[in-house]
Amino acid sequence: MLQVLRDLGEYVRAALPQDRVDATIARGELTLAVQRVDLIKVLTFLRDDANCQFRQLVFLAGADYPEREERFEVIYHLLSLRHNQRIRLKVTTDEVTPVPSATGVFASANWFEREVWDMYGVAFSDHPDLRRLLTDYGFEGHPLRKDFPLTGHVEVRYDDERKRVVYEQVKLTQEFRSFDFLSPWEGSKLPGDEKAEGKN
Repeated sequence: MLQVLRDLGEYVRAALPQDRVDATIARGELTLAVQRVDLIKVLTFLRDDANCQFRQLVFLAGADYPEREERFEVIYHLLSLRHNQRIRLKVTTDEVTPVPSATGVFASANWFEREVWDMYGVAFSDHPDLRRLLTDYGFEGHPLRKDFPLTGHVEVRYDDERKRVVYEQVKLTQEFRSFDFLSPWEGSKLPGDEKAEGKN
């Protein structure tokens, strides 16, 4: 199986010689590291080429590595049902440089890219509707960034008494919680416990 993945990686690199594609195999999966400017061309090739036929974008996710110059990775997982193979593409970017939207190649990328925008703040150029997907309308920041603060932001909620949306500072009533593991439920004996103790 590893040889099949090596052959596929070499085939893709040979078919796209002018593009900067780096192929590696880790944990039994082929990963292609692609430059942002080449992303759409590589995705289109993988979808349309007869030897590839990766027609399904299964998943698209983000990752944050704050110590890197280009701290964000956008990861694409593709599936070829015809050849029973999977492939992963990775693209890196920083906080201000957008990644080309894959919605023109795979329609399923639409909401995946919206989620990555909402959670990490990675922008996608030419996206048809890039707006928040999981957080509230007035939410500030991107919660899956490693430098996202845990407290001090505004909470948006609907107040039934006021019949409107209200903005309130987030209040954590307890900074550290100590659990009492000697509660009456854990320390008491129940009827029938003596039978279970006798089996030892």
